[in-house]
Amino acid sequence: MKKILIISDGTIGDHFLDRVIDTYTSDNIYYVVQTKAGENTQEVNPARFKFYEFDPTSFYKLSNLLKMEFVHVFILMENPTDIEITIKNIRAVKKQLRIIVLDQNSTISEDPNIVYVKANEILASRMLDYLPNVPVIAQNVGLGEGEIMEVSVPFGSSFVYRHIGVIEQKQWRIVAIYRNRKLIMPSRRRMIQPNDLLLLVGEQSVLQSVYRAIKRELGQFPAPFGTNLYLYIDMQRDNNDLVKKLVARAVFVHKQFKHDLIIKVANPSNIILIDEILKYRSDNIIIDISYEKSEETSLILKDIKKYHIGLVMVSQELFKNKNIRETLYEGHVPVLKIAPRSFSSLKDAVVVITPNRDLEKVSTTVFDISAQMGFNLELFNYTSEHSEVKAEITEHYNNLSTIFSKTIKIINKEENPIRALRKKENFLQCLPFSENIIQRSLFSYLSTDSEKLYYHLDEYHQIFIPVQI
Repeated sequence: MKKILIISDGTIGDHFLDRVIDTYTSDNIYYVVQTKAGENTQEVNPARFKFYEFDPTSFYKLSNLLKMEFVHVFILMENPTDIEITIKNIRAVKKQLRIIVLDQNSTISEDPNIVYVKANEILASRMLDYLPNVPVIAQNVGLGEGEIMEVSVPFGSSFVYRHIGVIEQKQWRIVAIYRNRKLIMPSRRRMIQPNDLLLLVGEQSVLQSVYRAIKRELGQFPAPFGTNLYLYIDMQRDNNDLVKKLVARAVFVHKQFKHDLIIKVANPSNIILIDEILKYRSDNIIIDISYEKSEETSLILKDIKKYHIGLVMVSQELFKNKNIRETLYEGHVPVLKIAPRSFSSLKDAVVVITPNRDLEKVSTTVFDISAQMGFNLELFNYTSEHSEVKAEITEHYNNLSTIFSKTIKIINKEENPIRALRKKENFLQCLPFSENIIQRSLFSYLSTDSEKLYYHLDEYHQIFIPVQI
C-alpha cells in the first residue's frame, strides 16, 4: 500500500479531491489535510481515505503526520505564503520526499524533488488547441477522455518478456515504447521489458481493460470494480430455507476471494433465522439488518457506494424481478446469481461464444474469477452459426490463455449451446451484464444469443459482468 498525503484548501483542491475519490485503486491510501473539512469527507471508503482538519502551516501538527512514510505529497493551496511555509515544514522533517505543487504564481525552485504544476501554462495550452492551423502539443492530443494512455509495465506483469506481435490488439494499439528515457518504435518482434512505458491508443473502454491486464496478475478480483462482497437478502421474497443456503454459499465465496463480506438483510421477519445469520458475524463478515422500510433500489445502490462493493450476490428468485435487475445493472458491479445447486462442488466456468464484442471486454475478469475459484474455463461455440467476430473472440480468449498461463477448453457444438449446457450437472456461466439481461424479449426463444436466453439456464449459477466500470 502506498501512502499519499494531500494538503488541500480552496475550490481547486476540493475538485481534485473529488476526482481522487472517484478514481479507484486498491494500491493507495490517501491522508487528506484540510483547513476546513468539506462535503467530500462523507460516504468515502474509510480504508482508503483518512481525513484531518488543521492548518498545515503548523509545524507541530504536520510533523506528527509526517512520522508516517509517504511516497508523494500533493499541495493544492491558494495562498502562496501558506504553500511556502508548508513546504518548509515538510522539508524540515523529510528532505527527499517528492512534492507536487499546484503553482499559480510561476514559482522557481532548485529542489529536484519538487514538481510545480503550472496552472496558467496548462490553461493556455488547452486554449491553444482551439486555434486554427496550430499543431496540438502531445499532452492534449485527442479527446482527452482516455483514448490515449500511457502505462508502465511492472515486473510481475503478464506482458513482460512478450513480443508485441503475439499480443492481440483489437480496437487498441501499442504505438510507442519508452525505455530508459528513450523512444523505441514498436515492431512485431520487439519484446516488452520490465519498467517499459507503453503509449496506447484505442477505444476508451477497451484501454481500461488493457490497463488492468497490464497492471495486474490474476488474483485481484473483485478489483477494479470494488473491494468487498455483498449478499442481499429480502426475507419477504426469499424462502427461509433458501436463505440459510444463500448465506452458506456467500460465505464460501468470501473464503475463496478473501475479501470482506457484507450480508444485508432487508424486511426482517424471522427472528430465529436472523439469529442464525448473526452467528456468521466476524471481523471479516458484517451483518447489516435494515429494519426501516425503504425502496430496494436506493438500499442496494447506497450500500454499493457505502461499502465499496465489487461483487453483489442475490438469489435466483430475486434476480427474476425486473426492478432488481435494473437496479443491479445501474450499480455497475458484477452480480453473482446463486442458484439452488451446490456451489462448493463447482468445477467449470462456462462462456458461450456469440458475435458480441462485449465478451472481449469482460474476458480478463472471466479469467481472474476462474483462476481464483479454481475452475476449468470452457468456451462453447455454436458451429452452425459461423461468423468472423466469433472467430476473433475465440482467438482473443486463446491469446489471454497464453498470457495468463491458464488452459481453456473450446467445445464446438452443432446443437444450440443452451441445450448442450442443460445436460451438464453443474457450472458457472459467465456473461456480459448488458441491457439484454434486463429485458426478456417475447421472441428470444428463437435466438441463440446466450444473453437473451440466460434465463433458460436459470437453475445454474450465473455471474453477470459489467462491460464498463
